[in-house]
Amino acid sequence: MIQPAPAGGHVVIASDKFKGSLTAVEVADHVSAGLRAVIPSLPIRTVPIADGGEGTLQAALSAGFLRVDVTAAGPTGEPVQAAVAVKDRTAVVELAQASGLRLLPDGRPDALNASSYGTGQLIRAALDGGCGRIVLGLGGSACTDGGAGLVQALGGALLDSSGAELPRGGAALTRLHTIDLTSLDPRLRQAEVIMACDVDNPLLGPLGAAAVYGPQKGATAEDVEVLDAALAHWAEATAAVVGGEHARRPGAGAAGGVGFAAMAFLGVQPSAGIEILMDLLGFRQELAGARLVITGEGSLDAQSLHGKAPVGVAAAAATQGVPVVAVAGRTELSVEQLRGAGIQTAYSLTDIESDPARCVRDAGALLEQRAAAIAVDWLIDPPAATGPHSGDHVDHLERFPADA
Repeated sequence: MIQPAPAGGHVVIASDKFKGSLTAVEVADHVSAGLRAVIPSLPIRTVPIADGGEGTLQAALSAGFLRVDVTAAGPTGEPVQAAVAVKDRTAVVELAQASGLRLLPDGRPDALNASSYGTGQLIRAALDGGCGRIVLGLGGSACTDGGAGLVQALGGALLDSSGAELPRGGAALTRLHTIDLTSLDPRLRQAEVIMACDVDNPLLGPLGAAAVYGPQKGATAEDVEVLDAALAHWAEATAAVVGGEHARRPGAGAAGGVGFAAMAFLGVQPSAGIEILMDLLGFRQELAGARLVITGEGSLDAQSLHGKAPVGVAAAAATQGVPVVAVAGRTELSVEQLRGAGIQTAYSLTDIESDPARCVRDAGALLEQRAAAIAVDWLIDPPAATGPHSGDHVDHLERFPADA
């Protein structure tokens, strides 16, 4: 039943992507369509959101940043067409644009040799464009090279014992003898580089870049040992040149260790990706006068509670007293966990479709149905603070792609 617009303010849609099915922009479009199927004149403001991983560039473009195309080296060296987003001398660089898993030729992983070199080229392109502030979004990487490729692209020389330049990739770091920063791009000293990521792993050990994320990039158990040893040597050599215990810092293991290189060589302080992106995309300004925020991501799970977009959005909305509900492909969190994170309730695709494959295939149409339910439950006759369905929890956990 179509209803007139309710009294009150606008609705803000600020969701991350549904990994494997919908981009953040597409999520916002489908949620808007579902809401307006019930309330055609409902005022809606959309802020596609990201936490530093894949989708960060698109979120910036949706917020009015200009796309600048760049040809860069892909993770295994082949040229790829990438882009940075630029506005007011601020550039958003998404690592996955040049060094992402999705760019591997024919999808074939190359865990030992994949490099972050192309990401360094994107940073250099931003500097060439006159940008003095660079937001580096980390996530979705194909490499486990500790950011060595990024350093090479920015002018650092990594040499073996004979004085020859090391080939790219993490495994080659076992042969590292000398780090020469003489030609490191001097513009980096004046630039502000901000690292946006959603992980707090160190560089090394059982919680490090190789052990935790290497297998996702095709690394065998033997490869993980090789890469962790190579990264340990890289960290030791780096400490001898720039000082500090950067390998132990939270976030050093982000994006195959690119976080480590950003801290050690670019002087970056790690920041919660969602906090950086909310500021950059103007999310907080949209809260004034809002009556409801709808956030979400593909999988609301335990990882969502640690720096992921929905929880960051909910925390910001709470400061303005705006209630928050979430949409998701699946929800693994209990009602208590959701409310503890500031989310009143979650509307999952698996609540109405038990087949995870169909949830992925038909995500848009299913999401519109869930959004229509939100309109009925929360906008036509607003509920008490606990919200409708707040005791519901459908435990369809398997096989819908997580956003980790």
